[in-house]
Amino acid sequence: MRALFITLLLALAGMAASPAHAADDSLYRAFGEKAGMATLMTDFVGRLKTDAQIGRYFKDVNAKNLAMQLTDQLCSVAGGACEYEGATMKQSHAELGITRADFNRLVEVLQDTMNARGIAFGVQNEMLARLAPMYRDIQTK
Repeated sequence: MRALFITLLLALAGMAASPAHAADDSLYRAFGEKAGMATLMTDFVGRLKTDAQIGRYFKDVNAKNLAMQLTDQLCSVAGGACEYEGATMKQSHAELGITRADFNRLVEVLQDTMNARGIAFGVQNEMLARLAPMYRDIQTK
């Protein structure tokens, strides 16, 4: 079921990032604004580092810095007043050899983290739909 859900999100990727999202901060608020997103991303990064399938990608990553960058990125995507200033997804993932299975596992870990934080399913779906276009720049293998 999760694989089908992820595939559907990827199919919607072209429609996901419309300019209308920028003016609407309801998703940002639904995630608890920047503080809620920071807590979510700290939990998420911790889970990524210990994940049996994809933890190797995060083994030597500075967890605090990654969580901070992901918070800014999520905040921006959700319509918050944050600005992501890190490397592009293409730049930061170019040499990693990330497969579709790796990407799907990352999405599953994110879903598990959002579930653990009590984020409503519809809110999760909206965020995942907005993040889905990044898939093209992250999967390199």
